[in-house]
Amino acid sequence: MARRLIDISVSIDNDTLADPPQMRPEITYKDHKRGAAEMATVFAGLRPEDLPDGEGWAMEDVRLTTHNGTHLDAPWHFHSTMDGGKRALTIDEIPLDWCMRPAVKLDFRHLPDGHIVSAGEVEAELERIGHRLEPLDIVLVNTAAGAAYGKPDYLARGCGIGREATLFLLERGVRVTGTDAWSWDAPFPHTMRRFSETGDAAIIWEGHKAGRDIGYCHLEKLANLEELPATGFTVSCFPVKIAGASAGWTRAVAILED
Repeated sequence: MARRLIDISVSIDNDTLADPPQMRPEITYKDHKRGAAEMATVFAGLRPEDLPDGEGWAMEDVRLTTHNGTHLDAPWHFHSTMDGGKRALTIDEIPLDWCMRPAVKLDFRHLPDGHIVSAGEVEAELERIGHRLEPLDIVLVNTAAGAAYGKPDYLARGCGIGREATLFLLERGVRVTGTDAWSWDAPFPHTMRRFSETGDAAIIWEGHKAGRDIGYCHLEKLANLEELPATGFTVSCFPVKIAGASAGWTRAVAILED
């Protein structure tokens, strides 16, 4: 049986419009010539030209938040507690067993930007694709944001998964979810408008805050979800182990057995 791997992660770079200005990454690239000069300061008597082709190591200095690029959010990101009062898990405490599991894709690309997905809509999509959730299934959501990645309107694109829909998944044993949008919740511009109209703080980050009741993780800024089938694949999304952190970068990959 042949195995096919689909990269569902985005790259981190200096140019792509994928985060608000205050969160954008900064990468300084140091080439092999600079690396040769640095090596000459380490080895007494070494001249850069003594090295093959006058080249040393290449290296990068990177300034990031843990939420740049494709990353896995820990329950600690959502709230200080989970599961009704227990201390929320940080990213280095996430069970590895959550991070490589059979997965399912829900296709919500047709829903308008800012729409809040309900439990009924999740249930209807699961019925459409003929899938019954099993504990620890990974649930990915394909939204309109995926096709807008890197474009100026990316941060405002895609639907969000509401509290009701998130709890629907969590109550069935799901512990990792994911989206190709900037956030699991509705884009902030739409939520800000709704909050200004209603003054209801409960709508702010409602999908994230469901983690207070049942702890879970979610992947954000996924890519290439349109290439995946609805079912029949596995997702691997082990996060970088950062002590006490709210998230960790991951090279998320979908694994298909053809």
